[in-house]
Amino acid sequence: MSHTRIDMTRPDDWHLHLRDGERMAAVLRHTTRQFARAIVMPNLNPPIRTAEMALEYRDRILAAVEPGTDFQPLMTLYLTDATTPADIDEAAASEHVVACKLYPAGSTTNSDAGVSSLKAIYPILQHMATKNLPLLVHGEVPEARVDVFEREAAFIDRVMVPLRELLPELRIVLEHITTAEAVHFVNDQEENVAATITPQHLLLTCNDLLAGGLRPHHYCVPVLKSRNDRKALVEAATSGDPRYFLGTDSAPHARHEKEASCGCAGIFSAHAALEFYAEVFEAAGALGQLEAFASFNGADFYGLPRNTEKIALEKERWTVPEDYDFAGDRLVPLRAGKTLKWHLSDD
Repeated sequence: MSHTRIDMTRPDDWHLHLRDGERMAAVLRHTTRQFARAIVMPNLNPPIRTAEMALEYRDRILAAVEPGTDFQPLMTLYLTDATTPADIDEAAASEHVVACKLYPAGSTTNSDAGVSSLKAIYPILQHMATKNLPLLVHGEVPEARVDVFEREAAFIDRVMVPLRELLPELRIVLEHITTAEAVHFVNDQEENVAATITPQHLLLTCNDLLAGGLRPHHYCVPVLKSRNDRKALVEAATSGDPRYFLGTDSAPHARHEKEASCGCAGIFSAHAALEFYAEVFEAAGALGQLEAFASFNGADFYGLPRNTEKIALEKERWTVPEDYDFAGDRLVPLRAGKTLKWHLSDD
């Protein structure tokens, strides 16, 4: 592999927030220029709770894709305490619904309708296992008495370990992992447990959020963690282990929603996601592992064909815009105004 050009199979984003309506249309192009497919999160307002709602949302996404662009949104259901076996049957029967998402109630954006406890949906999880429908997990305990920096580790101990003992056959993706504890957990599991890793958690630590002043555009949930946690994530992502794959968790919010007395959680990275990952893998001396992480591992886990189209990244410095249009508002991207050294080729 050249040190000035990376040729690779077109990647997929296995964890993405697109919003809806005009805001979705404003950010979609950033994803479609890099990724062939993306798993779209269901935490809209109201949430996507049925296959019918998911397919209607998919139609809205496809209607906003620029003509001539080949992009496939992969849909998910939002699990609630009221999810029924029939909901799971309909999801499993649809070729466009690929998983169900578990949000502990109150854990992140639009999660108030989420699951109150694992016990409340255990029969549904059993049914998902029989249908081979993966469970995508926002792995945090959203309790005020649990430190925000410890909520992922607490979730693994309280929820994931017992769940694996009860339902070892259930396929699980632990989303946007942030801690060394999460890496250790995944490493100890069978091949039907995987994890996505975001660019921000590979690039940044809690110092980038808090040191020298509060940086609201570095605020996400789960929050950025320590240097040791970041080191563990980089080692996992670049290891070649097929259980780790790309999931940006790119989450757009308007500037005024971030720069507020109670700012929204979410980092927008879709404008340069692959460039961010290339930076991490190059720094780790592991550019040779980038294609598998970005283009192969996720497709293999979900049982989907690998993409055949090729793309290229070139060593070309460019400056990230200070902001982007966001349906009449402004959207501040990760590394706004900063220079990146990798750039997706237009060839």
